Order: sequence, then structure tokens, then C-alpha cells
Amino acid sequence: MTGDDVDDAVTEMVRVLGPHVTADWTVGAGTLDWSCWTTAAHVADDLLAYASQVAGGATTAYLPFDLNVHADTPPADVLQVVAACGSLLSGAIAVAAPDARAWHFGPSDTGGFAAMGVGETLLHTYDIAAGLGIPWRPSARLSAGVLRRLVPDAPQGDPVDVLLWRTGRADLDGHPPPGPWGWHAAVGS
Repeated sequence: MTGDDVDDAVTEMVRVLGPHVTADWTVGAGTLDWSCWTTAAHVADDLLAYASQVAGGATTAYLPFDLNVHADTPPADVLQVVAACGSLLSGAIAVAAPDARAWHFGPSDTGGFAAMGVGETLLHTYDIAAGLGIPWRPSARLSAGVLRRLVPDAPQGDPVDVLLWRTGRADLDGHPPPGPWGWHAAVGS
């Protein structure tokens, strides 16, 4: 996956959620324990963290900082923060050397960081949309890319259904609940 995919996922998040910024974002985000607001701020934090890992070439751990979105920030502005952090990630990926590696529980290439950014954005847009009562499903193309890069053992099937199942958000016919999960972004160094 590439920075263009990150841009596509973030653009979709803003498109889907932007018309609903006057709704009550203190409600729960889908099945998460977080509010819709907290979930959107989390997406921004993840995108910034991934961008920083790539840009800084951190190879042994995550850089020791977090994004702090002020608690009184309205949802429209939180979405702007998400968009800015998404641009930072896509930009960091675009300028990184082809053989660049950074740490995410092992060395990950820029494609891994792009896929994680896309995955976090799609899944949490899904969560927020569910919390706000917006019918929405992630992009099949982007979901398939996330599965190809981060979930190599994913079963066959509709990529959206498989991604939602693999991350504990939906059932998948013929498959038991997946249990604990994580991204498999590490590659050989």
C-alpha cells in the first residue's frame, strides 16, 4: 500500500463523517469503549505516530510521544487534525527511501505503515459511523489491500467482511471469532 491509499482512506473518513459534526460525538463508537470523539482523536494519533516512525527511522521502539487533541476541540476540527496527520503519513511515505524500515513490533516497510494507517482509518470510521447511526462500509479495494499486507492468514471472502471479522467487529460465516489480533507489519530487514 502507498501514501495515496492513506489519502484515500482519510478523504473517505472526512467525507462520511464531516456532514455529522454537529451530532453528539460523546456517544460510544460502535462496540468500542471509546466515544466517537476519542476514536477520531485516536486515528489522528495513530497516523502521526506512523508518520513519525517512518520520518524518524525509529528502529527499536515507538518514539516516546503522543498527540494531545484538546478536550474542547469540536468534531469538525478533530477531523481536520486527522486529515493533517494523514497528510503527514502519506508525505513521510512518499519521501522515504524504497528500503526504509521503521519499528512496529519489528522492522516494517513503508507499505506496512501505509496499510496500518489505512486499516486504522477504515475501521475507526466504521466504529464512529456506527455510533452516530450512519450506514457505511469500508472500501473493498482498501480493505483488500490491508488484508494482503497485514493479515496474510486471512480467509477468502468479501474483503470488507473479512477485515471486520478479523478485527472483532463482525461475524464471518464458517469462522469462529478471531480472538486477540494485531497488525503483522514487520518484514525482513
